Amino acid sequence: MRLIAANWKMNKTVSETREYIEKFLRLIGEPEDREVLICPPFTSLYVAGEMLKGSSVKLGAQNCHFERKGAFTGEVSLPMLREVGCSYVIVGHSERRHIFGETDDLINRKLVACLEEGIRPILCVGEKLEDREAGMTFKVVETQIRIALSGIEHLTDRIDIAYEPVWAIGTGVPASPEDAVEVHRFIREILRDINPKAEGGTRILYGGSVNPENAPEFMKHQEIEGLLVGGASLDPESFAKIVNSF
Repeated sequence: MRLIAANWKMNKTVSETREYIEKFLRLIGEPEDREVLICPPFTSLYVAGEMLKGSSVKLGAQNCHFERKGAFTGEVSLPMLREVGCSYVIVGHSERRHIFGETDDLINRKLVACLEEGIRPILCVGEKLEDREAGMTFKVVETQIRIALSGIEHLTDRIDIAYEPVWAIGTGVPASPEDAVEVHRFIREILRDINPKAEGGTRILYGGSVNPENAPEFMKHQEIEGLLVGGASLDPESFAKIVNSF
């Protein structure tokens, strides 16, 4: 089943979250052939989880810490996320990598912790503009995936991967569907090499300036098994159009 995920990033207060979800649930009904996920900021997770109970829409977090508890000021653990209703967590988003300095090794620790807690991670990978211009896209993506999955290669069917070219995130200039498909095929080859027994268990999503107009173009390709939507998910009508666009 394809996955359409909303990453709100650092947007929406608790009251704005309530207003959004009330409207969004009316707009999408109960889609049966696609999975829908909303990832609000930490402060809105509890109210979002309460409002999504009884609906088919899943709740996810935008980040996590790899330890279950302890002296980690400002961090949020996976047991905390599970208790408020999270079944997914985004790991390794480019903004976490490039603004907050998260390394592939740290991302690996987070993935291991997610799997131990039974929360499905969405691993984000993608190249910067200078990498693409230097012909390094495949090398960068492969390195990110192989280090992130180190030691958990046998569990790849419990992980989804979002290909998000850094140069396309928030710029309004998405990758072309053809370019995205090429990288998605390459990721599938890597996964097949890492764990051939889990063929097809990992969904590969595209993210980067997705909107209601271009979503159908991406989703008509079978290699693209979902979308991770940023700015266009902040308006319930816009995100509903994306969810219902294919």
